Amino acid sequence: MAISPNQWGERLAPSLDDFEALAREALYSLPEPFRSLASDITCSVAEFAEEDVLEEFDMESPFELMGLFVGTGLTEGGAVPQTGQLPNNVILYRRAILDYWAENEGDTLGEIVTHVLVHEIGHHFGFSDDDMEAIETAAERE
Repeated sequence: MAISPNQWGERLAPSLDDFEALAREALYSLPEPFRSLASDITCSVAEFAEEDVLEEFDMESPFELMGLFVGTGLTEGGAVPQTGQLPNNVILYRRAILDYWAENEGDTLGEIVTHVLVHEIGHHFGFSDDDMEAIETAAERE
């Protein structure tokens, strides 16, 4: 459904707080057993990725990165946390996700947030793209 230019004044993008609530809801509604596996992973929201992160991934625009897993994945020997190790975290980049949402009318904001979460958490577990697609499909049914 297309939105007329006159309606844009009535629509507001979710605030950082609203977006964090949406991200928490998406995280808690992931299907089992994925949700239990991801129970030690925190989720935070930032407007954009930091400049050094963009440089690390050779990205020119902050709109290119919607999420990032920060920590030690299980595939990197992170099955047992080391003393002093910060918890694993997924950072969602609000403005990049909102931009993607605006360009993809067929996807709800919740579906996009779930997609980014599943893929970033999937990196922690070393899941294949097929595995992550199956998790997303299961999340849509719940």
